[in-house]
Amino acid sequence: MTVTTRSALRRARRRTRRRAGLAMLVSLFTIGSAVTLPGAADAHSSERHGPKPTIVLVHGAWADASSWTGVVRDLQADGYRVVAPANPLRALEADSDYLETLLATIDGPIVLVGHSYGAAVITNAATGDPAVQALVFVNGSVPAEGETVAELAGPDSALSAPDPTTVFDFVPAALPPTALTDVYLKPTTVLRSFAAGLSRDRALALWATQRPITFGALNETSGKPAWESIPSWYLIGTQDRVIPSSAQEAMADKAGSTVVRYNAGHLGLVTHPAQVARTITAAARATR
Repeated sequence: MTVTTRSALRRARRRTRRRAGLAMLVSLFTIGSAVTLPGAADAHSSERHGPKPTIVLVHGAWADASSWTGVVRDLQADGYRVVAPANPLRALEADSDYLETLLATIDGPIVLVGHSYGAAVITNAATGDPAVQALVFVNGSVPAEGETVAELAGPDSALSAPDPTTVFDFVPAALPPTALTDVYLKPTTVLRSFAAGLSRDRALALWATQRPITFGALNETSGKPAWESIPSWYLIGTQDRVIPSSAQEAMADKAGSTVVRYNAGHLGLVTHPAQVARTITAAARATR
């Protein structure tokens, strides 16, 4: 049995157990004849066009789920259920497995969104999951099988320096780094490239609160990509200095994504949340 088949079977068993549990709860709380609740007619009307999917937002490296705050507000205002989990940033396969277990707890259709490294995580986690109706990559690292996040940024990335210690801080500091070495961005890297478009004060606050990613996660080869079987959208930041727009264009073409461009740097989800939310809702509507 292949790894992909075992993963699909695990997902199916988890969903079956959850549905059985929910069915039992419904039977316990359903007494007598059916009762029509306020707004039920509207709900049934919506169901004719398919239920709104749950939007799952996966952040990237050197960040946390709060980077999605503006996007979450816009999506919730539009009536979507939104989940923005913590991405462990420990290893690509392990991070993808963690997201897979979270997706198994969600009933109904899902639109899965990933920013930067988070795009690689959703590319792996959604493979073989029939609940995921669409993928949205935001300034994303979108690997094919066998590719790594580190190589996808390309030679023109602000993070591609002959001496990596001019761009990154390593913990522990011993070189060369190992797979378990934590990688942090230097303040100058955050100010000049990672947080371009934000004020200096806000950029420095992001540097101070950044969550590290391991060296191994950045250099781990990707598995079979979900975009081979799930439709995708790619939001390209034309001012991105971390993943240059030329690299993003190449990845979007590789994945066959519907492309949307916006005048944003790498943290476009922070600086342009309304535009990011619009692309996500467009993907969600296209799947209903």
